[in-house]
Amino acid sequence: MNAPLTYSDSIHVAASPRAVYAVVSDITRTGEWSPVCQECWWDEGDGPGVGAFFTGRNVTEDRTWETRCEVIVADEGSEFGWSVTDGNVHWIYSMAAVDGGTELTESWVFTSKGQTFFEQRFGGDAATEVALRVEAAHDGIPATLAAIKNLIERE
Repeated sequence: MNAPLTYSDSIHVAASPRAVYAVVSDITRTGEWSPVCQECWWDEGDGPGVGAFFTGRNVTEDRTWETRCEVIVADEGSEFGWSVTDGNVHWIYSMAAVDGGTELTESWVFTSKGQTFFEQRFGGDAATEVALRVEAAHDGIPATLAAIKNLIERE
């Protein structure tokens, strides 16, 4: 079994952890900061609580696709995150109070289950597809954090 692949980065945001949480837990705003996810919407009647479902529409130069996600952590002012496609990938935002605001961390975990899914879906091209996802996380997370910081500090 493959070990999970992980990446995270952090940024200082001049706002309280609760204010930061209010923004990142509003998945309908994701298109305002994500370089790939252009739009998200809750399932009918759902909202930012554990067990809630939403769909995200992702767009790159090569393709457009949608993923179904489930909120796996929703601890107001502390942590908000979701699982993509039944546990293949986890995205988590963590907030910690620091002098002058919040340290916001975005973490990505490409689970063992997700990598096995890629092996089955892409066969001999799985390693290339996994490498593309790793590169996207390494490029996208710092860009996303900078955009969230900019958005919150402007509001």
